[in-house]
Amino acid sequence: MNDTAKSILVMGVSGSGKSHLGRQLAAALGATFLDGDDYHSLSSIEKMSQGQPLTDEDRETWLTTLAGLYADYHRRGETLVIGCSALKRRYRDKLRAATPRLDILYLHGERATLLQRLDKRGGHFFHGSHMLDNQLATLEVPDENEAFRGDIRDTPHDIVTAFLADLDHNPA
Repeated sequence: MNDTAKSILVMGVSGSGKSHLGRQLAAALGATFLDGDDYHSLSSIEKMSQGQPLTDEDRETWLTTLAGLYADYHRRGETLVIGCSALKRRYRDKLRAATPRLDILYLHGERATLLQRLDKRGGHFFHGSHMLDNQLATLEVPDENEAFRGDIRDTPHDIVTAFLADLDHNPA
């Protein structure tokens, strides 16, 4: 097993840039990026497409799947970056339990900026201010001991660079 392999979560509400930043981060690390949205059940995607927020029960199988991916990549000694909302601490704890160390990049921003980004995004099942408001209400913001905070007003390059520097200063 490769001790330099990392498990990284890029988290935040919809519209924060998890996929975009996650891909850039994975490229910088020579790692695999997986979009957590790709692992939702069809029933959850349908529910969100109709503007209905997911429940904890809806998310349980999804989080189990993502935790399994972290465990599989860790066993193979490969770095994995997953973009996933991980809104609640217990969701992050479930993911954290799958790997010896989970480094978290929390992307945060103002509601107006997030809504503007969602309005510009096409072809995604998540849309609308109601769904964003639900996520913002559900979000349990990680503190500085749990996650590195990236402000979405900064450029993606600057966020990735700062996060990588933080990883270098805080090795496992």
